[in-house]
Amino acid sequence: MLTRKQHELLVYIDKHLRETCVSPSFEEMKDALDLKSKSGVHRLISALEERGFIRRLANRARALEVLKMPDAVGGPAPTPANDSGRRGRIPEPANDVLDIPLHGRIAAGTPIEALQGSDTLPVPAALLGPGEHYALEVAGDSMVDVGILDGDYALVRKTDTARDGEIVVALINEEEATLKTYRREGQMIRLDPANRQYDPQRYPEGSVRIQGRLAGLLRRY
Repeated sequence: MLTRKQHELLVYIDKHLRETCVSPSFEEMKDALDLKSKSGVHRLISALEERGFIRRLANRARALEVLKMPDAVGGPAPTPANDSGRRGRIPEPANDVLDIPLHGRIAAGTPIEALQGSDTLPVPAALLGPGEHYALEVAGDSMVDVGILDGDYALVRKTDTARDGEIVVALINEEEATLKTYRREGQMIRLDPANRQYDPQRYPEGSVRIQGRLAGLLRRY
């Protein structure tokens, strides 16, 4: 079951592809749905992708393909191979930039107080997968062995769960946040650095709350 906005966006994407053979840009989709930001478009696209209505074409920045339409609007949509006007045509990418929330600095060494801010960070949409994301500026050097450097921007997908070996944003005692590799040891949580100069940090399970998993990095030169 789609929400009204999800339905409107799906219909718009399908119509745009049929008429132009090109994926609409995030700016065009934002204007068509009268949304305030392209971040809202990103969330709607992620929801449609998770429900199997669209897919993002591999190796093409935000090129979209409609896989099906709700029954209420006429059933499955033709694929490009069944449409003589689009035969053999691959939608051109919409090389968009999304503004995601930037929530201050996070320690990659000793945990520091988690900062919240109202700033945003422009990020190429191709770096983000499905889901809701935010960014944190990395402070410290304890993750250098996995290529995370002081001053990098960690692109984080919001989630409250993690598996062993994933790099996560962990909130400790509801007041301090850190970027580490997540490990479970019985009733304890171990947060591993990626620098031999730092020791693993161990906390009772109830003291650690996962706030996201690392989805990518952005580095400015």
